[in-house]
Amino acid sequence: MAKRIGGAGKSGGGDSNILARISNSEIVSQGRRAAGDAVGVSKKLIWSTGKAAWIAGTTFLILVVPLIIEMDREAQLNELDLQQASLLGAPASPAQRGM
Repeated sequence: MAKRIGGAGKSGGGDSNILARISNSEIVSQGRRAAGDAVGVSKKLIWSTGKAAWIAGTTFLILVVPLIIEMDREAQLNELDLQQASLLGAPASPAQRGM
């Protein structure tokens, strides 16, 4: 078996030392802190977006849905008036239709 010459072929002990130095370096720890900060900001953003969506949804249900139902009811009543007027033979005037 041939002998190895030089530092290029060191055993696994040298590789773990390099990995330890890299993982303990300042740039890696700054990257970890930046990633942790990004996760924290993302969680806060998702939480606030969820709260805003909840507020918008409940506001829509409380204020807009009854308005839509009432407008539909009014349209049905106008349509019923027009049908009754046409059955009785009287032409429907614009005042009866609410225009």
